[in-house]
Amino acid sequence: MVITRYMYKPDAGEGNSHFNDNRRLHIFVVDVATKRVRQLTDGVAYEHSIDWSPNGDEIVYLSDPSPNADQFFNYDIFAIKVSDGMIRRITATENAEYSPKWSPDGKMIAYSATKRGLTDRETTMEDTHVWVVNADGTNRHEVATMDNRQGAPQWAADSRAVYFTVQARGSIGLYRQALAGGGNSLTRPEVVVSDRGSVGSFSLAKSGTLAFTFTSARDMPELYAMKTITAVDAGVELLIHNAKSGEQLTDLNSGLLGGKQSADVESFTFTSNDNKYEVEAFLVKPLGMTATSKHPLIVNIHGGPHGQNGPAFNFKDQVYAAHGWAVLHVNYRGSTGYGQAFADAVFGDQDGNEGQDVLYGVSAALRRYLWLDRERMGIEGVSYGGQLTDWLITQTRMFRAAIPIAGISNLISYNYMTYYNQYEQMEFGQLPHQGDFMNLMWERSALKHVAAVATPVMLMHGENNADVPIAEAEQYYVALKDVGVDTIFVRYPREGHGIRESGHTVDSILRSIAWYEKYFARVNSENPLAAVP
Repeated sequence: MVITRYMYKPDAGEGNSHFNDNRRLHIFVVDVATKRVRQLTDGVAYEHSIDWSPNGDEIVYLSDPSPNADQFFNYDIFAIKVSDGMIRRITATENAEYSPKWSPDGKMIAYSATKRGLTDRETTMEDTHVWVVNADGTNRHEVATMDNRQGAPQWAADSRAVYFTVQARGSIGLYRQALAGGGNSLTRPEVVVSDRGSVGSFSLAKSGTLAFTFTSARDMPELYAMKTITAVDAGVELLIHNAKSGEQLTDLNSGLLGGKQSADVESFTFTSNDNKYEVEAFLVKPLGMTATSKHPLIVNIHGGPHGQNGPAFNFKDQVYAAHGWAVLHVNYRGSTGYGQAFADAVFGDQDGNEGQDVLYGVSAALRRYLWLDRERMGIEGVSYGGQLTDWLITQTRMFRAAIPIAGISNLISYNYMTYYNQYEQMEFGQLPHQGDFMNLMWERSALKHVAAVATPVMLMHGENNADVPIAEAEQYYVALKDVGVDTIFVRYPREGHGIRESGHTVDSILRSIAWYEKYFARVNSENPLAAVP
């Protein structure tokens, strides 16, 4: 096997171990009647994220035809004529476009996009916003300038509005932006769904009916529908909901959740260590609380780092809560849903102040909720959450046990082994070999500080993880053993970035409970007077 491509490893989501076979995604058309397959695109670029034009003449899609597409992430919007394969370019920007959707009248294309020149394939600290461009490529402009991360847009049936999700303070709401001729905004975006929780997928019918999935703190995603009606008052479109707005159509989870008590999720804020930010945290309260009971606390750190936790249903949280344990989620700096400046605040500072945000969140929770047992605390997280778990146990001994899952322990080795190699460049603004960056990466690697670890550690990792290669856990495991820390290493075959197979998911939860119980029990034996639930 001879490798020539820069990006030669498989995609993180594939969960397999094969190398890139140099084939690309292309667009094909299948005639339903004859089942004849016709290939429309060819070459060394990927074409994807397709959408048919309303009259069926063209297909809009994303591609990056530049010669260094493996090293820079810069998808633009193109359209191909189905009859003869003629391609025309609609956007040519330095940023990345996503999810183009043709307006029902065929005159415009809505999409989400960033503005900055360097965007990573796996994650970006820059919030995506909704844009509209005329089908001929003119009048490209941002239509909703809200300072929060926006999802892929969908058109209203009359082409006079776009709908999109917005991340805000742990929840994901659904908004509508009315448009005038040429796609220009008429008013500020209107809230369609703003309940505490998260809107997932959504779809709009020609009749105006809106279908969407929604998950709350007490229920996993269910399907809802509402009828939307637009009216014009003094030249401004108004959104009107009928009496059945938000009607629940499915009850898919009653068999699993019926008869079971769900834990409450409460939010609180605190001031960061450098007094620059108000940081929000979410506490999942344990079941079975009494006036005198004391309960363990599990700190669960979200990944990304450009993501968020909130009040949406979390299965593992509910299992822990039913076990009598509280769970704390801290939306540390770098998280989305709090504006662009907050997401940018982790730039050049991984395993730095964002880690302090987590520790300050723990301290704030202990001050506010006196029923939390500070002697029985655990810490865990997946991906970036696993990285921060690796890091924080080198900085503090407040946790009785730790479970890093798919975490990075060595920023240098990770940069050169991951399937995408632009991540650290984007997060720090330079390549590792430039300036003194290599030394900073090593200084901010948990592996360098492993001698300070005293917390028992159970590492979990998928064997086919191309996003965070399993060598990150292998290095940390051996180093922890060298230090003399009580450590075990759980490897999951066939798994990529995260644990997805049902048997593995159940196994990981049961092992997590047993790991914490082992060390929480030692606290009680050391201090027989400690209160237990």
